[in-house]
This record gives sequence, C-alpha cells and structure tokens, in this order.
Amino acid sequence: MSTSTTPPPAPFTADDYRARMARAAESAAEAGLAGVLVVPGPDLVYLTGYQPTAITERLTLLVLAAGREPVLVVPKLEAPDAERAAGAAALTLRDWTDSVDPYAVTAPLLGERGRFGVSDNAWAMHLLGLQQRLPGTSYTALTQALPMLRAVKDAAELARLEAAGEAADRAYGEILKVRFAGRRETDVAADLAALLLEFGHSQVDFTVVGSGPNGANPHHEAGERTIGRGDMVVLDFGGLKHGYGSDTTRTVHVGEPTAEERHVHDVVRAAQRAGFDAVRPGAACQDVDRAARAVIEEAGYGEYFIHRTGHGIGVTTHEPPYMIEGEELPLVPGMCFSIEPGIYLPGRFGVRIEDIVTVTGDGGRSFNATAREMALVE
Repeated sequence: MSTSTTPPPAPFTADDYRARMARAAESAAEAGLAGVLVVPGPDLVYLTGYQPTAITERLTLLVLAAGREPVLVVPKLEAPDAERAAGAAALTLRDWTDSVDPYAVTAPLLGERGRFGVSDNAWAMHLLGLQQRLPGTSYTALTQALPMLRAVKDAAELARLEAAGEAADRAYGEILKVRFAGRRETDVAADLAALLLEFGHSQVDFTVVGSGPNGANPHHEAGERTIGRGDMVVLDFGGLKHGYGSDTTRTVHVGEPTAEERHVHDVVRAAQRAGFDAVRPGAACQDVDRAARAVIEEAGYGEYFIHRTGHGIGVTTHEPPYMIEGEELPLVPGMCFSIEPGIYLPGRFGVRIEDIVTVTGDGGRSFNATAREMALVE
C-alpha cells in the first residue's frame, strides 16, 4: 500500500491518446514515412493505453498514417480487452480469427508501397509476413525513424515522473536507516524493492546493490556477497509509478571511507553536476555527455567511465534520447533523461551518481533531491 498523501493523477483520456496518435502520424509523414506500425509494448501503451494481458504469436498491430483513422488490428479473442482500453474510442478496431490470415487483414491498411516506422520490439515473423504480402513495402525501427516519438513530455507526464522521482527519493532516505554490514546484497535489494512499492510504485524494474568490487560492474545484479565495513556500495534502483519511471543512483559507504574513495566520489559528483549544468534548450544530447566526461577525464579516470552519461525515461525506465557522444539531437523543453556518470575501478569499487532531469525553458530541473554527498551507513 502506498503511504503517499498525494492523490493519484487523473487518468489519460481518449482525447489524450487521439492527440498522441495524430502527432505520431504527422511526424511520420514529415519524416517521409508512409505510416507507423505499433505492436504490443511501451509504444502501444503510450499511444492507446492498451496493454494485452499476454503477448503471444497472434498479430496485434496499430496502424497510423496521416489523414487516416487509426486502426488497431487485434485477435478476436482479445478484442473485448482492447475495447476497454482508455484510447479505444479514438481508433477503429479490426479483429481477426485464427482461421484467417492476419496479414491479409492488415495489408489493405498499409497499401502496396511505402516505408513504415515499426516498434523496435516487433516480431520478425510479423514483418516478414507483411512483406511477403506487400513486397513493395519496407520497414525501419521507430528509434531511428522517430526518436522524438515519446521524448517530449506534457505537463501530465512530467507530474507523473516527478511523483516517481519523489517516491524513489523517499525510498533512498529510508534505506540509509537499515543495517548494511553483515547482510547480503540481496537483503538490501529486497529492502529497496519493498520501499519502492511502499511509496507507490506499481512495478520495480531493478535494484542494483553493488558492494566493494561488485560496484565496479555498472549493471551488477545483487548477489549473495556479504557487505562488510569498509565497502563502497552502489545503489541503483527504479521502476514505474502511475505508469512512469523512476531511476536514481547514490553511492554510500559502510563506515569511514579512505581518502581515495572520497576523492573518486567527489570527482563523480562534480561530473554529475557538470552534466546537469550543460542542460539547456538547443544543446545537443552529446553536450551533456561531454561535460560530465570531461571532469572525469581531467581527474585521470577517463578509462574507467565505461558507459553513456544518460538515457531517456518515460513509460519505460530506458528509452530515447541518449546522452552519448555522437548524438546530436537537440534538447527541447519537456525531454526527460538521466545524468549518471560513474567511475569503476576493477576489483576494487565503483561510484555512480544519478538523477532524472527534465529540460526547462532556460536549463534543467531534477526530479531527484536527495543529497549527492557520500552517505555513511552502518
């Protein structure tokens, strides 16, 4: 049960989903695409509010094209669930039975020629089935064709992300009160997961607890290692609240740290701040990465910063845009992403600090407010 005193946000309406689908279709036309094809997954949830209870081999496909009514092709046995989706009133449902070729049902909605943007998680068998029916068509991943599809959040989405960030902050505040020394990483990870649920998350996506040398693996899964005094511990956790993501990282120390450990933590904290200071409308995504990375490189730890500086967040905890060298996509108000530089010393320890940030009219705003200084735990 959530202990939050904030009332849940109003649900998205059919009009909200109608506007999203129209924007997607218009963006596709501007990009030279004949339309957008969306399979079950985060894109379908974002555009229609529909999430099948189970994803099977049966074809479910949303077809969007500028100037045409959105159509959702669904198996007949799943049509009742689709009809109850929040966005169902903004589209036409077309069902098919197991005795019918679903690609024959879908082909007339696409036309004989054209290039379509397709959800990244589309099954190959479905694309190949469509292409066999329509050899004049071709397909490209939505991440490449329409990277901004879900990138810019409106006020209602920003409020959900802010609530998720606040809940993650509360979880961090509580985890500092538990005992670390003498307990397994999995024990602390379980505490974190329970706290995220307590503070209103409906889904926990990850609880990374990397102690001592395990912290040098950025995506270490909590294991059976017993945390000891003198360990640096990387805590990276997040999930979904009200359908939108949280993702934050703080690095704590069990007992008093060494001078070197403090220094490395200070370098990462300065890098994280530099990345945040680089956020402004018109700056390129890579500028955020460059600003954070420059601090770490200048301190002599460049080879130990082994991942991008950040990733987008929304209806999933990882999505475009990405804060990485070579990504020249400009930042615009409403974009939301992580800033999470780190230093990873193999066999010794790691440090990462992460906030979720949104672009404002004149800079950035963080959805995480917990202290970035190293916390000492017992």
